[in-house]
Amino acid sequence: MPIDMSLQTSLQDRDFYLTIEHECAYYNDRQCQNVIPDPNIEMHADTYEQLGVIGFRRSGDHVYRPHCPDCNACKACRINIQHFRLSRNLKRCLKQNQQVSLNAVDAAYTDEYFQLYKKYLNHRHADGSMKDPTADDFKNFLICEWSDTRFLELRENGQLLAIAVVDKILNGYSAVYTFFDPDYASRSLGTFAILQEIQYCKDNNQPYLYLGYWIDQHPKMHYKSRFSALELFEHNLWLPFEKDSE
Repeated sequence: MPIDMSLQTSLQDRDFYLTIEHECAYYNDRQCQNVIPDPNIEMHADTYEQLGVIGFRRSGDHVYRPHCPDCNACKACRINIQHFRLSRNLKRCLKQNQQVSLNAVDAAYTDEYFQLYKKYLNHRHADGSMKDPTADDFKNFLICEWSDTRFLELRENGQLLAIAVVDKILNGYSAVYTFFDPDYASRSLGTFAILQEIQYCKDNNQPYLYLGYWIDQHPKMHYKSRFSALELFEHNLWLPFEKDSE
């Protein structure tokens, strides 16, 4: 049955539903559920843009937000661009990659992108279900007809090192996924990609970069703690998250 999401007025004519429970991607001993917009109503860019600012994300054309019955660990998070400040570690990351250029392009499939994506997944997820992706896997995950999606190319001397995929939402950009050349892992390209996304927000006068979900004390989320001005979405409010600086 539909559930009440206490959404903005312009979204209240859309029902929301809970998915069936399934295995949690972060905790082996937990089951999780997502809340999703009515799948029988076509999604549009303006609706997705509004959903993005209240913690929803997309995977391909699937829009969701965690809504687990016995767990509230996943909290949507974003960086307040105006209040963001570089730490010493982040300054070092920028210096290490100072020869890398950014070029924003429309989301599309190319063999160059796919080969980098495949190389990344086969290295970082060698034992997981994402290993050995197909071209359709790439397209179905990263590209969506109704979203305003950009691929941020990161290149050095013409060589493609990383792609950061971002969606334009109502008051910023939502970081969908980043993949990079594992041969350059020592360059902290994942962290560098977020710094470039922050700069992309600045260049386009967007106040927030949405980084998906934060789980306190979870090792897969540690990288997000490197960034200042983090905010969490709790009780339908965005609140500053205080943490020790590095």
